[in-house]
Amino acid sequence: MDVDSTLIQDEVIELLADEAGVRAEVAEITDRAMRGEIDFEQSLRERVSMLKGLPESVFERVQERIRLSDGARTLISAVHASGGRVGAVSGGFNQILTPLASKLNLDYYAANELEVVDGLLTGQLLGEVIDRAAKAAKLELWAKDFGISVELVAAIGDGANDLDMFESAGLSFAYNAKPAVRERADVIIDAPDLSLVIPHLGLK
Repeated sequence: MDVDSTLIQDEVIELLADEAGVRAEVAEITDRAMRGEIDFEQSLRERVSMLKGLPESVFERVQERIRLSDGARTLISAVHASGGRVGAVSGGFNQILTPLASKLNLDYYAANELEVVDGLLTGQLLGEVIDRAAKAAKLELWAKDFGISVELVAAIGDGANDLDMFESAGLSFAYNAKPAVRERADVIIDAPDLSLVIPHLGLK
């Protein structure tokens, strides 16, 4: 599943931008990227550049502000109880997702890496950018690791950068999603509760 506005209620980049005093500017770019109006990687690099100079202690403060989506723990528990695995792939950041994944007992996770030098964010990213193609690639990699076909994977997301993942998965869920995403999903969930996914997976 996607992370921002799916697994969690927040957009982490906006929480970080709050700390830098540029939330309105970042939120506007985020919204355009989610609607698919601008290239994701370009928009991400533009937003990350606005975070330059923030101290790395910001990660701990943002962690404390994150709100899990209703039903998230219930969904994860139901999948684990059935012998399945849960992965989270994010256009957000490892510095936030790694501790969250540990707390939620996720089997797989991947996100972007913010560069930190001498305790300060540089406004740059390190390594591979997790865009829509990378999200689909992670889904396929994790299915292979688990020894199942992608037809047995369900993908959950809300934005344009989840659409390649939807194409790869056997079942896709548009979770409180943008119109372009709803049109491409197998199932539409319009209530803010991830546990509503459970019956569609044939689980209790």
